[in-house]
Amino acid sequence: MQMRDFVVRFAGEGGQGVVTSAEGLAQVSTRVGYHALTYSTFPSQILGGPTWTQARISDAPILSAGDDVDVLVAFNREAYETHYSEVRDGGVIIYNSNDREFEGFEAEGESRVFGLPIDELARSTGNTRAANMVVIGALAQLINMSQDYLEEFVEERFRRGRANDDEIINSNIKAIKLGREETSRSGFALGELAPAQAPDYKQMMLKGNDALSLGAVAAGVDFYVGYPISPATTILLWMERNLVGPGKFAYQVSSEIESITGILGAGYAGKKAMTATAGPGFSLMSEGLGLGWMAEIPLVVVDVQRGGPATGLPTKTEQSDLMACMYPAHGDVRLPIIAVGTVEEAFFGAIWAFNWAERYQGPVILMTDMSLAERVQNIAKPDLSKITVENRQTYQGTNGYNRYNGFDMSPMPIPGNPGAYVANGSEHDEMGDTTHLPERHIQMTERRFNKLKLLEDGYYESENTEASVAVMPWGGSKGPAYEAFLRLQQQEVSLGWYYTMFLHPLPPKLLEELKQKDLVIVPELNYQGQFSSILRSMGVNAQSITQYTGLPFKVRDLVDRISEMTQSPQKEMARA
Repeated sequence: MQMRDFVVRFAGEGGQGVVTSAEGLAQVSTRVGYHALTYSTFPSQILGGPTWTQARISDAPILSAGDDVDVLVAFNREAYETHYSEVRDGGVIIYNSNDREFEGFEAEGESRVFGLPIDELARSTGNTRAANMVVIGALAQLINMSQDYLEEFVEERFRRGRANDDEIINSNIKAIKLGREETSRSGFALGELAPAQAPDYKQMMLKGNDALSLGAVAAGVDFYVGYPISPATTILLWMERNLVGPGKFAYQVSSEIESITGILGAGYAGKKAMTATAGPGFSLMSEGLGLGWMAEIPLVVVDVQRGGPATGLPTKTEQSDLMACMYPAHGDVRLPIIAVGTVEEAFFGAIWAFNWAERYQGPVILMTDMSLAERVQNIAKPDLSKITVENRQTYQGTNGYNRYNGFDMSPMPIPGNPGAYVANGSEHDEMGDTTHLPERHIQMTERRFNKLKLLEDGYYESENTEASVAVMPWGGSKGPAYEAFLRLQQQEVSLGWYYTMFLHPLPPKLLEELKQKDLVIVPELNYQGQFSSILRSMGVNAQSITQYTGLPFKVRDLVDRISEMTQSPQKEMARA
């Protein structure tokens, strides 16, 4: 039997190599032409606690982490008991028979379960760190993946010019073979994974946060400060390692308040400045964001969403910060928002965020979420020659410049050069000096909101636009929603598709199309249905499909719930 799609879940405790095993399998697969996507979830403890990672391998591009698990690899007893019910009929469960919790274990009523002495086999190679390769060998045997693929991967991964390279490579290859042999003796097999269809373009295997960081560098970021907070910390670590060279600055500050004030100062001084945080840190930045809006200072703040409120679910995924991001400060403020939905969009979204900030001279919020931040996925290597990078208009005149005059965009002076002005958080006159005149507050408020019209160039996706009911997810729910849409298309359900990462301002043409629909269904991971409520305020008949488990949508659940909602308008019309 030939398989086109293969899902394996690694479950255990933090520190057991759960995440490493999934990412290793994904890397093996993509190097030979398959597509791969991982999903990770773990507790907030630094070490220990229940952790699991799911890897999906396919001969075609992947949209979601997958619903049904083909193989469960349980590193401990708790993992087995928690996850065995997720394995599909005909699937296989592998447990680590070296774990003391499995002593005397017999799987009642489970005919496709076998123990694999992972630790023992790894030790026999002379390399205790080769346990992951034992597991990968076992999985390769179950789907009849070529041994040549695996050995090529090991050679590429571990050949680093060290004196003991050969020893390391040989021990890892031996571990793979031992895993294969032990699995072969079990008698279990799932079939053969369809041959890889290698794309005719170069690919990169990236995590979401890494892709976003690379996009920021491509856009010209030269100042980054941040405070560690899950799940945004890896952006800070990436910048500390890579944002180097003349005129570049990356630094860990003491708080999120210091982060926002730091990038305010850098943006005012002419730098392309960015920070990244999560919900609690974003809340602390509220006043600073209001100052950025008021003083018209370009900057980018990344919000990697997690479960909230308060500490909430710091290592789980959610899409519940939209209202906070769009209306972060007191007073009349509505910030531009770009919300990315894939690893590839994380790269390009960062570029767009900087371009928007420079163009309208103000703060831009770039939203992502925990599941996307930690996702590993193969994407087409971006062609940097086709990227457009925008820079702010700078003032080149003489002193006496009225920085805030009129309703139109005005060039920014660079401190120390002609055109000195006051970057003021109070309402101000043309030079930035404080004023309390009612007519001036009216003029400046209208100026600040008028600038948003400069950002109406975002693009959007659309399919089957003649349908009266459409589905429109946002952010990280894009993949599961689109896979659900495709399944419903196969069932001949009349359903349209819309998607954009430009949530504010929405592309004007998109908004007009949405207003014409009988119903727009919005899958989103929050309790309140935040995006649908925003759409309704703009004249769209939108209703949300919500989920607030800390986990992404399953495609089958979306198919069922969208099906129910598409029937409702038809029933109402029949009664009328």
